[in-house]
Amino acid sequence: METTSPALVMLPGLLNDQRLWAYQAQALAGEREVQIADLSRDDSITAMAHRVLENAPPRFALAALSMGGYVAFEVLRQAPERVERLALFDTMASLDSAERAATRRGLLELAQRGRFIGVSPQLMPRLIHARWLDSEVSRTVQQMAIAVGKEGFIRQQRAIIHRPDSLPTLAGIRVPTLIVVGADDQLTPVAEARLMHERIAGSRLEVLPECGHLPPLEAPERSLALLREWLLA
Repeated sequence: METTSPALVMLPGLLNDQRLWAYQAQALAGEREVQIADLSRDDSITAMAHRVLENAPPRFALAALSMGGYVAFEVLRQAPERVERLALFDTMASLDSAERAATRRGLLELAQRGRFIGVSPQLMPRLIHARWLDSEVSRTVQQMAIAVGKEGFIRQQRAIIHRPDSLPTLAGIRVPTLIVVGADDQLTPVAEARLMHERIAGSRLEVLPECGHLPPLEAPERSLALLREWLLA
């Protein structure tokens, strides 16, 4: 479809695929070119960002969730002139705490030994709000994880563990920036979103009630409305 609107590139998170953004991408595709990147093929944030830039239009708006946010910050380091605006969903610029890094290494070890079951029932309540447990949302989360698979998970966890600190990147961001976080996100909590909001000049912060780590699935209509407002700002 011919359009003069800026293209939109969307980045999923750990163990996510195009289904994470499917509702928003389908709604916005009639207005602009929309790409959802595959972040399961590389084992470093640098390589993931390079692949995104290779496949993206010359200039684009960039929306990212969780691990996708780490990649978005690297895209900005590699080619800031190509990014027209930025939307950060449930991510953080800080490095992991020592405890969280140890947990990641433990999960990576288990997967390397062959013990990979996607998203376990024990982990699901940390990913999504309780109201979505045993729903189509939770089933989609599990389906995405199985599709990314063990090898994809290993590559992604290696990339996350060795990612650079993105806090120094924030002060240099000068494009319209939307920051969205679920009020009940246990993985990248509201405090991390507020830290990014404080350090990115002119950014907008939205905290979504009764929502966990995956607003595009848990609050699809509100996420779409926020993206539309951001794209037109």
